[in-house]
Amino acid sequence: MAELLNQIEEYWSTRVEGYSEVNEKEINGTQKENWLRVLEERFPDKAKADLKILDVGTGPGFFPRILSEAGYYVTAVDYTEDMLEKAKENTKEYQSQIEFYRMDAQNLEFENNQFDVVISRNLTWNLENPVQAYKEWFRVLKTGGIILNFDANWYGYLYDEEKRMAYEKDRENVERSQLDDHYLCTDIDRMEEIAKKVPLSAKNRPGWDVEVLKEIGFAEIRTDENIWQSVWSEEERLNYASTPMFLVSGQKGEN
Repeated sequence: MAELLNQIEEYWSTRVEGYSEVNEKEINGTQKENWLRVLEERFPDKAKADLKILDVGTGPGFFPRILSEAGYYVTAVDYTEDMLEKAKENTKEYQSQIEFYRMDAQNLEFENNQFDVVISRNLTWNLENPVQAYKEWFRVLKTGGIILNFDANWYGYLYDEEKRMAYEKDRENVERSQLDDHYLCTDIDRMEEIAKKVPLSAKNRPGWDVEVLKEIGFAEIRTDENIWQSVWSEEERLNYASTPMFLVSGQKGEN
């Protein structure tokens, strides 16, 4: 496991600036307000100062920046040291409201029952053991706490010719529209090699996630496969038309 985890960290270390720039586009556009609304509509009914939020796989600090600006306090973790440094840089105005830690999403170092909300975006798909990650997120949640996991069927085209054709169509549409192709700033060959080694590239999600959350013990499990319509820009819609983002959520009920 350590070898693949290190490969993933090394890859994302090369993506720090490019990924941060993509996040900046979102934050500087209307999406910041859209994302905040999507999150707040689902947060437990608590005062901002009392709500303990954990952002797993924070990357360059997308969620902490949005939430801290809105008055929330956030604990954020990522395994890639360079991403954490970038996240601190991107959120320096709100450093008193954010705590950053280097941690593996699959092996969190927090005590049980610590958080009201666990949020994550574009992370689970590139984990070697996503089931273990979900178990950890369940463990650190308080009773009544919720997870909000935003992800997509990234790299399903490696296993499905129809998805491959749809992915290629996305690339053509982005070029035709003269927009930035988000895949051109990546080492796509390297990422595809990693995607072949992790289990979720070949799974049909969020159906897979729902079954896993049930087995772990989550209650009130819900999915929203149209959530992308609430938060994506036109550029994102063209880049990722074949891999629409979904939301899977669940609550930690009474034992």
